[in-house]
Amino acid sequence: MALLHAKQVTKAELDAQLKSQREWAGDIFIPPFGVIQRNIFDESIAGRAVKQYLSAQLINVDAASGGGVAHEGIGRRREKETLEQIRAASDIVDVIGSYLPLKRAGANFVTLCPFHKEKTPSFNVNPHRQIFHCFGCHKGGDVFSFVQEYENLTFTEAVRRLAERARIPLEFETDPAQQRNRFLKETLLQIHEQITQRWQAALANDAAGQIARDYLEKRGVSDEAVKLFRLGYAPEAWDDTVNWAKSKAYELPVVEQAGLVLRKEGSDHYYDRFRGRLIFPICDEQGRVIGFSARVLSGDEKAAKYVNSPETPVFTKGKVLFALDKARRAMLDRGFAIVCEGQLDTIACHMGGVCNAVAPQGTALTAEHSRILKRYVDEVVLCFDSDSAGRNAAIRALDDLLASGLAIRVASVPAPHDPDSFIKQSGDAAFQQLIERAEGFFDFYLNHLCATNDVAQDKGRMAVVRAMGEALHKTGDAVLADTYAQKTAQRLGVLAEAVRAEFKKLPAPRRAEGVTEAPAGTPEPQVRPSTQEFWLLKLLLLDDELPEWASAHLDLDWVQHAVVRQVISARLTARPDGLRPAVTALLAELDDATARSLVTEAVSEQREIPNRNQQLADIVKRLRDQFVDRQSARLAHRMSQPDAPDSERIELLKQQQALRQLKKQPLVPRDPNPAS
Repeated sequence: MALLHAKQVTKAELDAQLKSQREWAGDIFIPPFGVIQRNIFDESIAGRAVKQYLSAQLINVDAASGGGVAHEGIGRRREKETLEQIRAASDIVDVIGSYLPLKRAGANFVTLCPFHKEKTPSFNVNPHRQIFHCFGCHKGGDVFSFVQEYENLTFTEAVRRLAERARIPLEFETDPAQQRNRFLKETLLQIHEQITQRWQAALANDAAGQIARDYLEKRGVSDEAVKLFRLGYAPEAWDDTVNWAKSKAYELPVVEQAGLVLRKEGSDHYYDRFRGRLIFPICDEQGRVIGFSARVLSGDEKAAKYVNSPETPVFTKGKVLFALDKARRAMLDRGFAIVCEGQLDTIACHMGGVCNAVAPQGTALTAEHSRILKRYVDEVVLCFDSDSAGRNAAIRALDDLLASGLAIRVASVPAPHDPDSFIKQSGDAAFQQLIERAEGFFDFYLNHLCATNDVAQDKGRMAVVRAMGEALHKTGDAVLADTYAQKTAQRLGVLAEAVRAEFKKLPAPRRAEGVTEAPAGTPEPQVRPSTQEFWLLKLLLLDDELPEWASAHLDLDWVQHAVVRQVISARLTARPDGLRPAVTALLAELDDATARSLVTEAVSEQREIPNRNQQLADIVKRLRDQFVDRQSARLAHRMSQPDAPDSERIELLKQQQALRQLKKQPLVPRDPNPAS
């Protein structure tokens, strides 16, 4: 099938083709998300053949859907098949066990819940059902929802993460270009991992690596930190990496794409990018090495202090935060992130027990960095050097951080220190106090503006007011703006009304692209279902034979709890193949977190249920009788109303008597088509 230069076939265009064409002369490509496309070079798709093809593939043309051709067969089926393939390749015990220490408890596994603080393990992993459930905080789901929750990802990102782990391509197309791109990325990641191991060994064992070992000892970097951050040493030779790549049968142009070697201008000769330097591997959020930052160790004043990887198919510096893979759990636990200027400052923080520290990689903080941070935390503490460069770095981060909606504080490290030297001189506890006492960004910014402008002059005061107003306006927070209008006025000795008036002259604020605000508030806690309704749900989920009986005898109106009713309805609904959804499929269909939690709780409890058929019948009958009692009470209430006419009372009394008789009757199959 042709995949290049595809364009969407609209309903109008398809109709025109159906009227005018009578011969097949083209092909159709169905991508995974339901839009039919065709080769732009072929303008003679035959109407009859197209119509037959669409009919054979269960395709509907819906004019109201925006003019495209909606596919209900292959595209959706392929998508579901791929998800099931990823699920089958991602055993939940293996996946969760890669994050948490699991301990076997009977047929299941348990551990301390990562989503709330507890002392006794209540987090349960069920290998048979491939689900997890916490009996403490009631979070539950399948392997996709665990990765989504633990990694703080969207569902799509969680699917991609597991697909990469299982080496399953998400692209449904057989586009050779996409396949080549995917293979290239896998090769580059492999090269990065192997050269990292080589440089680690050079640092640990080679005589030439002594200069790097001496430097790390001088900087107080522990052996544990060297191992954790996988630090290495790139030998001084110009062709060490070149020769290594040849020995591994890697094509040098591919190694060049990895950013490890450079081609000599005007020739086919290559030489090493990183030579005689301390190597800091840069990892993605999964901990895979995607690039390097290398510090000079010699006294060569002409050499750049740091050499960084160029941007490659696997590395974009504006989208990477150093140590994020090691810091993200602590960021989630503590609720804020510390942003340092460089790798050594970040490593020093982690050595001092401040494990929620990260650093931008070879660039100032960007909107993408802010978006990444916002996924994990709502607050950022900037911890830069105390000199003017450090203050300017904090201010350069202003636009994107404020526009992201992140709360910002600034920890000012006393001169002449940077975070690394401060920790070494004053200790871990002093640094943690420094972080705890970090001032709000706008207090820091107001102090900075007043120190760098002549506030004794009108021009200087106006510069302070305008700069504060522009910064506050980016937050879109009217209360914050009013608070700092008063503080700015007090600091400058002017009227607060005058400052507010200047603030109002500024244009409307703009949020950073791709950044969304967090929803206000949290969902209301759900009322627990009754014991009977919970056990009804449990029985129907645990036993694949019971749903057939229940679908014939249970009226969903008898179930009061809305979420239980929703889940049971989904469980009892037969698919086109006549089968009912299994627990894993049910979890995939449920968007509501409460519904997923009830499902996982119901199937995670390990109590044996004897006489399941009889228990189900007893529960359904009790639910029916309770429904009858509620209806009878409603009728009695209406009959007691003074405005109820006698004719209505007589009719209501008949209904009440019929309900009393119903309670005396055994359960019988419901009429699937009751008269209206």
